Amino acid sequence: MRQPDTEGRRKTWRLLLAAGLLLCGAPARAAVAAPTILTYPLTSEGVDSRYDYEWAVLRMALEKSGARAGEFDVRRSAVAMSPPRVLHEMRSQPGRINVFVRATSAELEREFLPVRLPVDRGLLGYRLLLIRASDQPRYARVRSAADLASMRAGLGQGWTDVEILRAAGIPVVEGSSYTGLFSMLDANRFDFFLRSIDEASREIDERHEEYPRMAVEQTLLVHYPLPRYFFLRRDAQGRQLATRIEAGMETMIRDGSLGTLFQRYKGDLIRKAQLDQRRVIRLANPQLGPETPLARHELWFNPLTGK
Repeated sequence: MRQPDTEGRRKTWRLLLAAGLLLCGAPARAAVAAPTILTYPLTSEGVDSRYDYEWAVLRMALEKSGARAGEFDVRRSAVAMSPPRVLHEMRSQPGRINVFVRATSAELEREFLPVRLPVDRGLLGYRLLLIRASDQPRYARVRSAADLASMRAGLGQGWTDVEILRAAGIPVVEGSSYTGLFSMLDANRFDFFLRSIDEASREIDERHEEYPRMAVEQTLLVHYPLPRYFFLRRDAQGRQLATRIEAGMETMIRDGSLGTLFQRYKGDLIRKAQLDQRRVIRLANPQLGPETPLARHELWFNPLTGK
């Protein structure tokens, strides 16, 4: 009997295999993981540079968390969102954002996952007053929180410091939008608009032509402990993102890059505020929980040194 042509069969199989590859395509490469996308809220239409520093910290923290954590992309929402709208989107699945930054409160920490490292080193709690320039003599006589209680503060609806001021007996008028608060001050709807050290001078510069009567009060500094945290959802993705952001920020604290970024964005404005020439009025923050890292002094801004 004739023996099978083994070599011929091998050639036939190789041809069939080659034809199959041509028809089906080459074997697929291993799938590359898509980058993690973090979308933060656009907080106001028009001029609003309040959070440029915070989003710069977020980007650097993600970079510092290491290549093994994967690629990332940080984006801004396409539409402006009020503070209540930010919370609504965070509660939605899926929402238009998955990270936001805000002064902390017990309520926020219960509902969302905080990264308990003060992004701005607690600078938000050092407050200057935007006033009508003609009212400056009134403030030169202020010595205490009780003196401030004879005036009306203006703040945004739902802002964390609304309850801080009310707990100190200071009346608060709430505005529905950040930009609207400047026109409310100009129209005598309230007497002063509390702003952080790094916000007050910048906002005056940005709006001088529109509100020429508005000025930074020259004698007072109001302080209450008020850390601003990054917040994520309390789900699997949120926990993963929070861990990555925390790891990156801890690296920034250790290697000094957080302090460098802080000075780049805030240093000139802090020096311009002339803190050593102001009377300090201290208010308690009854909303802070026991997990607030107040004992870690390296996390907090020191107004005596400006660092």
